[in-house]
Amino acid sequence: MAARKILVVDDEVRLVDVLKAYLERDGYRVVTAYDGKQALLQARREKPDLILLDLMLPEVDGLEVCRTLRKESDVPIIMLTARSEETDKLIGLELGADDYVTKPFSPREVVARVRAVLRRTQTVNTGGPGIIAVGDLLIDRERHEVRRQDDVINLTPTEFDLLWTLASNKGRVLSRLQLMEKALGESYEGYERTIDAHIKNLRRKIEPDPAHPRYVQTVFGVGYKCEEG
Repeated sequence: MAARKILVVDDEVRLVDVLKAYLERDGYRVVTAYDGKQALLQARREKPDLILLDLMLPEVDGLEVCRTLRKESDVPIIMLTARSEETDKLIGLELGADDYVTKPFSPREVVARVRAVLRRTQTVNTGGPGIIAVGDLLIDRERHEVRRQDDVINLTPTEFDLLWTLASNKGRVLSRLQLMEKALGESYEGYERTIDAHIKNLRRKIEPDPAHPRYVQTVFGVGYKCEEG
């Protein structure tokens, strides 16, 4: 199997070099960019398996890069941010990022996050059903895709994992913490509000009317559940 390709985007050259060294030591191929324009060019040219994307970039900022890439691709994106405010992280997640790491961080932590996100994009046969129907949606775990009739609905790995987890527990209410553990893994170190951002993105893509969701419903004060619609 060919090594997975990672695009590292940050204007701090030394940080990029350090992350590149750690990722290559872990068996990944690494390509780099140092501003937003380069990031978009490299993403389109290299078609990486995952992007590590700093938010504070020259030329085009990281949020705009994320917004643009999400119109073109469902490549997993992990944000690198020095901003500790919750609202900044939520903005990035609402634009479609899969995860975030706050600076300063350990390079080993970043590699572990990369490994975890890529693991979620790989097909895992657990012996359960391979396809779940929810209303007019078909959720195919082996293909890692969602279809409505003949149309494929493009989801990020995180959105797919959340939908699969909810659909696998149809009618059962899952708390945000349960969704984090079941869909994203017990090692995921985000905070519970990130689930709300991912659910908002998911509804935009699968719901006929996201303001009045049929499939992914909120149970106030508890969490979310999946219904037939």
